[in-house]
Amino acid sequence: METNDKYIGKMLDNRYEILERIGVGGMAVVYKALCHRLNRYVAVKILKDDYAVDEDFRRRFHTEAQAVAMLSHPNIVTVYDVSRTQDINYIVMELIEGVTLKQYMQKRVQLSWKEALHFSMQISKALIHAHSRGIIHRDIKPHNIMILKDGSVKVADFGIARLSSTKNTLTQQTLGSVHYISPEQAKGSSIDARTDIYSLGVVMYEMLTGRLPFEGENAVSVAIQHISSIPLMPREINPDIPVGMEVITMKAMNPDLEKRYQFAEQLYEDLETFRKNPDVDFSDGDLDFQSGERSLPEQTRQEQRQTPPETAVRGVRPVSRRGELTREEYRESSGRARRVSILSGMFLVIIFILGIFLYLWHYWFDDMFSEPETMAVPNFVGVKLDDILANPAYTDYFNVIPAYESSETVAEGCVISQNPAANRNVIKSEKKADIKLTVSSGTTVIVLPELTNTDYRDAIIKLNNSNLKHEESFVKSEDVVEGYVISMIPAAGTELKAGDTVYLEISTGPEIKYATMPQLVGDPIRTAQAKLEGSNLVVGNVTEQPDDAPAGTVTWQSMTAGASVQEKTKINLIISSGPAETEPPVEEPVEEPVEEPVGEEPPAEESGGEEPPVGNEDGSVG
Repeated sequence: METNDKYIGKMLDNRYEILERIGVGGMAVVYKALCHRLNRYVAVKILKDDYAVDEDFRRRFHTEAQAVAMLSHPNIVTVYDVSRTQDINYIVMELIEGVTLKQYMQKRVQLSWKEALHFSMQISKALIHAHSRGIIHRDIKPHNIMILKDGSVKVADFGIARLSSTKNTLTQQTLGSVHYISPEQAKGSSIDARTDIYSLGVVMYEMLTGRLPFEGENAVSVAIQHISSIPLMPREINPDIPVGMEVITMKAMNPDLEKRYQFAEQLYEDLETFRKNPDVDFSDGDLDFQSGERSLPEQTRQEQRQTPPETAVRGVRPVSRRGELTREEYRESSGRARRVSILSGMFLVIIFILGIFLYLWHYWFDDMFSEPETMAVPNFVGVKLDDILANPAYTDYFNVIPAYESSETVAEGCVISQNPAANRNVIKSEKKADIKLTVSSGTTVIVLPELTNTDYRDAIIKLNNSNLKHEESFVKSEDVVEGYVISMIPAAGTELKAGDTVYLEISTGPEIKYATMPQLVGDPIRTAQAKLEGSNLVVGNVTEQPDDAPAGTVTWQSMTAGASVQEKTKINLIISSGPAETEPPVEEPVEEPVEEPVGEEPPAEESGGEEPPVGNEDGSVG
């Protein structure tokens, strides 16, 4: 995993978690990611920063990706989503478990024509589907073709090459693509679906021969060869290629647009016809097998016709070493040449008839009068394929056709089975007998990842994606969160093989215990706290409220006494803060009666502001 990659661990749109980098292209980086919404692994292609800063490029990136997302075909990598978040432009695609066709060819060097036919038909079907919806790939090459474990093919990066072509020139960085570029692409001309057909023809050529039609020190030199050069015919490199397969391949990569397949359907139909009858004759004048040349574009032929040969100058008579010939000398020389020509022709006819006789005798009459020589098929089971291919005693008489499959019992590179079987007699002839060998690709080693303290559902997904089996047991745990892995057998880092079983112990959380709720009402708070602790319960919120009970006495508890309560439950309490203080009643003032003195008269009313005189008991005024 790229620990210094800024995208590793990032969550895009709160949905796609970037896990690891799995590839780097010319304009994007591809990551493995987990879609949390659908709980599946996907491939996320993130646009490089150099391209992301271009607003026009970003707009076309989204337009192209959305168009490709409309494609739905078993031979095309599915595009799930296209989005932009936090200045990150990305495409979400299905995650393919397999290898590229380029990696497969590098391992096999040269494919059998049957394998090449199998792959070519599937790629053709992908092109038919895309072209029917107006989408041209523009970059068909083995690097963009994925081979799955079941042998099926998926084509990736449809439509995206249109964007890449606007940013790149023919430099050393594009050398991988320029080997498969069409002549019209190399010229910078407008292109159509036929450019994909040409590129597929180059891929077919490479699969059949184990080499590219054109090589060069740089991208420009290779592009020029696509425009003006003629490659070797595939059968000149590998004579075992059927003629029909050669014709289809060379017609697909014909530089003349009008003589190339016009539609992918035509290419597929010819491949299907050839599959049903490998001896079918496709000769249509485009290919001259006698000279081993492919037809050049009409413009090139016109240029050649416009250049007269040196011997075509008119008005000059033949000359000899002595100078110009006389008429009689010329007539005698012509007659002598004619007689020589006739004799030479008769001699060649005799040689031809003699050759026909020897051929018929050797391949027909000789078999009628003699027993054919046979040989026993050797036992190749358990023998290394490299040793078989390096032994002339085998390769001189047998055309070895290997096919690979994994094996737990047979070492990598050794033969598992063969057809025809060992000790079977076959006719010994110059034409090699086909023998199919099933070769072990070894046991795939799987390093068990760390799964402890992870959600068991994520752990099971990782095991399934690694082709590992699993068994679970659920136990209670005080330390590990419910639903997470407590332990695993074998330990992380152990090397396993597909089909091995991993045992997971998963937490169901801590064991739940219950206690009987004690009676707390009427107890002092300290006594209540002690009772709760003794029952393994926890004191929750304690609130004071006025009450007639003594201060500090529990007047309410959140759980009823005698109820069954889960341990560690918080119990809320209300305690008394004492009786509420009351104000004394307010007494209204009472007027006391005034005793009047006996014999006294009430005071006289004020008159004139002066008090009246007070008389004595005897009536005098004093």
